[in-house]
Amino acid sequence: MRKIRYAVAMSLDGYIAGPNGEADWIVIDPEVDFVAIWAQLDTLLMGRRTYEAATKRLGEAAFTGITSIVFSRTMKQRDHTGVTVVSELTAHWVQALQTRSGKDIWLMGGSELFRSFMDSGHVDTVEVSVIPVLLGGGVPLLPPPYNASKSRLLSHQVYHSGRLSLVYEVLK
Repeated sequence: MRKIRYAVAMSLDGYIAGPNGEADWIVIDPEVDFVAIWAQLDTLLMGRRTYEAATKRLGEAAFTGITSIVFSRTMKQRDHTGVTVVSELTAHWVQALQTRSGKDIWLMGGSELFRSFMDSGHVDTVEVSVIPVLLGGGVPLLPPPYNASKSRLLSHQVYHSGRLSLVYEVLK
């Protein structure tokens, strides 16, 4: 079964975006082997705001060649032909996705979507790239309500830039 991997950049003080959704503090680190990371994945899951930010920054072509699924109650499929729009997250839908043949699935950005997947028990790993910057406020890695979830460190890597990559298995 394919794994759902929540992979995200986070500030040193625990935010994945600034107060207004800013992500300009997330810089590309040449030491990170993005080609190797992308080779492990063939599906992207994201919320509407993450999708809109990514297309604004990278254009719709960024989603060419990879299955891209956007969770939104307001987007219309006919207006976004390059992605699949899903209006509701259900256990049956997730199980069907995970049992399809293919590589792992990247749950990207969006703390609210991450919360939904965590609460329903559908996150296999949490992969955080800690960026050495303090934001002082913004979008937290995991929004309330409090619901403790245990995990086990699988790997870590420290980069010369001060970035720290942590990979945790979510214990179920």
